[in-house]
Amino acid sequence: MNSSIYKNKPSNMLSNIAFKNNLLSKVAISIALSISSASIFAQEDNIQADAKNAANELVEKLQIIGHSDKLRKEAGSATLIGEVELEKFKFTDINRILYSVPGVNIREEDGYGLRPNIGFRGATPERSKKITVMEDGVLIGPAPYSAPAAYYFPMMSKMTSLEVFKGPAAIKYGPNTVAGALNMTTRAIPSTSEGSVNIAVGSDGFKKASGYYGNTNGNFGYLLELNHLQADGFKELDSADGKNKDTGFKKNDAMLKLQYDLSSGNNLQLIQLKLATANEKSNETYLGLTDADFAKNPNRRYVASQNDLMDWEHQQIQLTHLFSNDNFDVTTRLYRNDFERSWNKINGFKTGATSQDLQTVLAEPENYDTLYQVLTGVRDTQRESEKIILGDNARKYYSQGIQSELNTSFMLFDLKHKFTAGIRFHQDQIERNHTEDSFFMRSQQLVSDGSDTINTTTNIEETDALAVFMQDTISFNQLDLTFGLRGEYFDSLYQNKAPNQEKDWLEKSSHIWLPSISGFYTINDNLGFLFGIHEGFVPTSPQESPAIEIENSVNYELGGRYNSGNTKFELVAFYNDIKNLKEGCTFSTASSCSDSLDTEFNGGKVEVYGVELSTSHNLSLNNGWEIPLSLVYTYTSSEFKTSFISDFPMWGEITAGDELPYLPENQLTANIGLIANKWEVNAIVRYIDEMKEASGEGVLLSGVTTSSYTIADLSASYSLEQYGKLYLKLDNLFDKQEIVSRRPYGARPSKPQQLQIGYQYSF
Repeated sequence: MNSSIYKNKPSNMLSNIAFKNNLLSKVAISIALSISSASIFAQEDNIQADAKNAANELVEKLQIIGHSDKLRKEAGSATLIGEVELEKFKFTDINRILYSVPGVNIREEDGYGLRPNIGFRGATPERSKKITVMEDGVLIGPAPYSAPAAYYFPMMSKMTSLEVFKGPAAIKYGPNTVAGALNMTTRAIPSTSEGSVNIAVGSDGFKKASGYYGNTNGNFGYLLELNHLQADGFKELDSADGKNKDTGFKKNDAMLKLQYDLSSGNNLQLIQLKLATANEKSNETYLGLTDADFAKNPNRRYVASQNDLMDWEHQQIQLTHLFSNDNFDVTTRLYRNDFERSWNKINGFKTGATSQDLQTVLAEPENYDTLYQVLTGVRDTQRESEKIILGDNARKYYSQGIQSELNTSFMLFDLKHKFTAGIRFHQDQIERNHTEDSFFMRSQQLVSDGSDTINTTTNIEETDALAVFMQDTISFNQLDLTFGLRGEYFDSLYQNKAPNQEKDWLEKSSHIWLPSISGFYTINDNLGFLFGIHEGFVPTSPQESPAIEIENSVNYELGGRYNSGNTKFELVAFYNDIKNLKEGCTFSTASSCSDSLDTEFNGGKVEVYGVELSTSHNLSLNNGWEIPLSLVYTYTSSEFKTSFISDFPMWGEITAGDELPYLPENQLTANIGLIANKWEVNAIVRYIDEMKEASGEGVLLSGVTTSSYTIADLSASYSLEQYGKLYLKLDNLFDKQEIVSRRPYGARPSKPQQLQIGYQYSF
């Protein structure tokens, strides 16, 4: 099912250029021919184009799940959060949005969702690296194959819907298919003149400003959207003068969409260009607190992190072509994403040629009292081993490709077939240039020791990947059976670029085929049952040796779905039989990973199983008021099936039956609202069960758990009719904070209470 070839001669990034160009040319030519054929068909009819229908068709292709109030009959778990739901709370944090989706497990980090850690059905949430993340149907991670850890994540304020796919529903979206896929849809170009301005201010220096305007004139449409977000931060940085420095962030995003309608008669044809740029500067750190300091003030931040700064820029270009008629539709996308980041942050203390593990210092401050005092600025640096090491993890990424998808329906042997097929050629690369500098602590200020900057990691990882998928849904009276198949072929390259390290390299060629079968049985117009089986996998990184196996699983689900228009109910039981669990060591995992950065580990056979429940009902009162109600519950259990000893800091000495880390057994989200003619009030309450910090024994956080906690958020709005709308938000209504993680260096808090007041004007 999977094969790898390891070549034994030195190589560089251009070694396979002939292969790349040949393969890319074949893919590009085949897709271009399909587009050209579609154009010829379209030009045979000179009837005036219907721009609105073409635009709506494109929106449906970018957003995969429909908005219909009818019973959804697709097999596999799929959840849509539409624009109406997103507008209720105006969350800018993806974590708070996804808590309303069953089967999602999250490890919070900074309180604002700047760098989210998202998993589905027990998959490790670390940097969302085991789910497929897309924007408008296109891979959006900096390097989804070569380095899937998502240090870039799009701004939620520009999204109009989110879709989550799990089980067989995710087989179309790779490369990672063990857990599932997340697709975020940006605002569509409006068919008429439309715009909006949204401004808000709040506690901790929170400020938001966003606006868009778009229109369609004849066959030409356009949209410009701008978003700005900033906060001073809720953490309080220690300082000698008593003045707290900014621990917040500033983010900007600009997006331009242009489209031209080439439709004629029944042939809809549209070309759209999307250009986007984004940037962020955040005074964010990996440094947390000791448990004792957290108990006194969870928002304290040690003075040693005063220079920590994340600075990144992101550029995106996407060209989309859609052709649709009564028989089939073809959607083709050409895309390129560039991401460059520099994260300068505290790494540890200098002890000889290595850094002292910060996680150990904060977990056992009584054993490292001198270092703890330097970290907090109580003591100045007095010896070499007390120097503070700051590392700059500078990285450059690109991700580019071309993909095309065909959808058609036909009758064969008196059976209705709904057939979908797609192909994608993708290239991505990460270039790491990590450095370290040494500093003294002097009167609560970091002062350079004057030594030269040390280059710690300089390498390149890149991947060329060809992916194909096919799905055929065959209708047998009340039963719809869907047969799917996904193929992944990829060549990867690792090259150490440090001086005199030319022989440190690795080339791999791998392929795998992933089958799926699912079904939906319709009882009546409101009720049906679903089942599904699919094979999932997560590839290894380009630098990993043959000793590290891919993550491979067979996943099962069984459930039912009810929809009467006013009441919706879905219950799904799932079982993931993971043949080999794979994890990787990153800076965000543990400080001990600095000596084994990006090393991957085999975890053997693991089982994850659980139940997902989601239900909603809308009460209509006699006075015209409405009360929307919803409930989402997830039960998840996991266990390693074998015993082993691992150097991975989240595992350690595993005994069969041990649970996975950062996976709550119970999660519950309840939502209630009250909607009148001009005003609306909504409340959402979330319960998150405790989570293990480490699975086995013998590692630093063995036996340690996060506490279970309950968070309530409140939102209200009042319509000024033609003059706009006022709104108020109160996140963490009861101002309760808990430890959400002790990684990578010490206890991290959930976000405290935050008040926002805003005004929105639409025209």
